[in-house]
Amino acid sequence: MRSAPLGSALAASVLAGLLAAAASCAPPPAESDTFRARRHALVDAIAASGIRDSATLAAMRAVPRHAFVRRRDWPYAYEDRPLPIGEGQTISQPFVVAFMTEAVRARPAMKVLEVGTGSGYQAAVLAEIGCRVYTIEIIRSLADSARVRLERLGYRGVDVRHGDGYQGWPQVAPFDAIMLTAAPDSLPAALVEQLAPGGRIVAPIGAEGEVQSLVLVEKDAAGRTSTRHLLPVRFVPMRKGLR
Repeated sequence: MRSAPLGSALAASVLAGLLAAAASCAPPPAESDTFRARRHALVDAIAASGIRDSATLAAMRAVPRHAFVRRRDWPYAYEDRPLPIGEGQTISQPFVVAFMTEAVRARPAMKVLEVGTGSGYQAAVLAEIGCRVYTIEIIRSLADSARVRLERLGYRGVDVRHGDGYQGWPQVAPFDAIMLTAAPDSLPAALVEQLAPGGRIVAPIGAEGEVQSLVLVEKDAAGRTSTRHLLPVRFVPMRKGLR
């Protein structure tokens, strides 16, 4: 077995991924009064739907969602619905993003693990609040493009990793909060282990193609956990195996 050709192939693959990421992260349209007004109207509607946390609402008002969707979807960026981002994945409905952010009680200086980076929107909302965010994406092209996008938009408090979310990120655990933006059939034990005492996990749980349950898992000071259902949701499935 010759290592040089394999190494060259790997380097070429990584370079191709980075070039593709850069190409897919063309600068979004400049912030405009129209975008700002539509975003504020969306957040007003989210607040009217029951989201009360001021830090969450302020972050949602600040983060330009149009920068996290495809050019063809810019006109729909401030509608309260998920949108495709490529690779069979979606950016979550804004109400659900706000609901999950409020549920983990995101606050400045919290260390948060996100499983399922996608386009980076949820990570940006957490970073806008002041959280230190570690986010894992199993699809390399999405991880690379999200990293470029977040850096370009100035979100420095986010580390993006191409990896398997079922394993978590043990090197930087424990986490004050963990958020899953893709649905496993059951909550991975590694993620529960990496949650700090007093921490919270918010995750959709359930089979692909079915209505899933968004659950809140809390860990007490003794390491005991309790779980409760929050609301029915539909998320893309949480995959295993790097892509």
